[in-house]
Amino acid sequence: MKIYKVDGSSEIHLEAVPTEVKHTENKGEIKKQLKTKIKQMAELQNMMFAQDKQALLLVFQAMDAAGKDSMIRRVMTGLNPQGTQVFSFRQPSQEELDHDYLWKAHKSLPERGRIGIFNRSYYEEVLVVRVHDLVKERRIPEELITDDIWERRFGHIRDFEKYMGDNGIAILKFFLHISKEEQMRRFKARIDNNAKNWKFSSSDLKERTYWDRYQNCYEDAINNTSTVAAPWYIIPSDNKWYARLMVSEIITTRMKQMDLKYPELSAQQLEHISECRIQLKDECKGL
Repeated sequence: MKIYKVDGSSEIHLEAVPTEVKHTENKGEIKKQLKTKIKQMAELQNMMFAQDKQALLLVFQAMDAAGKDSMIRRVMTGLNPQGTQVFSFRQPSQEELDHDYLWKAHKSLPERGRIGIFNRSYYEEVLVVRVHDLVKERRIPEELITDDIWERRFGHIRDFEKYMGDNGIAILKFFLHISKEEQMRRFKARIDNNAKNWKFSSSDLKERTYWDRYQNCYEDAINNTSTVAAPWYIIPSDNKWYARLMVSEIITTRMKQMDLKYPELSAQQLEHISECRIQLKDECKGL
């Protein structure tokens, strides 16, 4: 997985990163491996929930039709809903516009013992806001909208993610990387398949005209916010099933590094359990 990891040690160029990986596994084999990873993830999640000290935040960013929704649905299936929190970041509400741009992200961070999932995220404020020059609509004093605003925001984000780490929240950031040709095929499938019509919007085609601008902004954001503690993973996503397997592998590996374990009971607690076991055993005799 190291070849997909960006930790800030070197600059990346998205056009040089493949959107598809050659592999020998067929779809059935990939599904089988994914199922195994999900099972491992579920066990690690149980430990995290029981330990109640750490949390994990998963950030998913991508161009339209890259498969964020299906990635979250397929990879996170099988996890305990009680220990999973999912938030989508769409056009900001009036309440959100009345706060700083990291406000929603901060109040949506996962609780200890939970896995938090951001479908899009606070990164929209250095992506779509930058692409469409919407910063003036964010109610920021004009004197603060200077030429270095994006560099300052990258600094805010790095500090915010360091703050998460300092408070026991591990973070994994995924950019689902698809080609413009694959996006076109998926848009066409949404139009041609009646069951997928609901997924398509004319605004998708409008956003597609900004493809190069988005790629440049993503590249800039990834290069300026990748750190050892909060790396980006650029996932080749033209093949959805293989992308899902890669993401599940990265998540499982990171959770194994978190030293998750079930709490150890004190001698007094163990003695109490032993007494309860004897009591239940005696009650069973009378059944």
